[in-house]
Amino acid sequence: MQIIHPTAIVDKNAVIADNVKIGPYSIVGPNVRLESGVEIMSHVCVDGHTVIGENTKIYPFSVIGFPPPDLKYRGEDSKLIIGKNNVIREHVTMHTGTAVDRNQTDVGDNCLFMANSHVAHDCVIGNNVILANCAALGGHVIIEDYAIIGGLSAVQQRVRIGAHSIVGGMTGIDGDLIPFGRAVGERAHLAGLNTIGLKRKDTSNAQIIAMNKAFKKLFLENYDVFEKRIEDVSSEFGDNELIMRIIDFIKDQRATSLCKAVMED
Repeated sequence: MQIIHPTAIVDKNAVIADNVKIGPYSIVGPNVRLESGVEIMSHVCVDGHTVIGENTKIYPFSVIGFPPPDLKYRGEDSKLIIGKNNVIREHVTMHTGTAVDRNQTDVGDNCLFMANSHVAHDCVIGNNVILANCAALGGHVIIEDYAIIGGLSAVQQRVRIGAHSIVGGMTGIDGDLIPFGRAVGERAHLAGLNTIGLKRKDTSNAQIIAMNKAFKKLFLENYDVFEKRIEDVSSEFGDNELIMRIIDFIKDQRATSLCKAVMED
């Protein structure tokens, strides 16, 4: 059964599933679809071509699905798609996409967005991602599964954050972060592997030792150019799935800025 507070303003063209709750003074626009079990608390604004997946809960004063604050945006009908079982805390902002990219912003399942965090246009957020308080993502950012972005951190446009990685608080990320990586610093540098996160995922000690060995060969040993290091690690650890995920991530585009920063230290 729908529970819609009498002070809420819900456009007649919005698609509202069963078991949806909409709290006092919230506003839901005409092109919004709320799936079963969604709960929108008080003073939330949801607009645009926005889909909110099952059992997602949005806390007061969040602004979801409004047009991106991008000078290239020309009013096109872009989208925001939010998955299932997400928790979106107070004052969170999420924007739709732009035609210059995917025309869509995507958020996966089981994510936590703490107070005042921001997801900009055309971002792609995986599953089980955490953005701590005041973490901000620029446009076109990709965050892979299980990544954690620390409080007051900022991720520059078009950066990729690899799966199971962690960004420390008050960190500025201006280059890609490898899967399982750990980034810290006012201007981030790659500080090692997210070994605590690996242990939480029941990664064996032997696997973690191998990953640290591969990390040292890739980023810390002073020999050969980076491409040769990639070849050597691929040859030695080619049957190690987790290490090869790091190699494949790097090969996908280029040697990332954070990788280069490590090598220059």
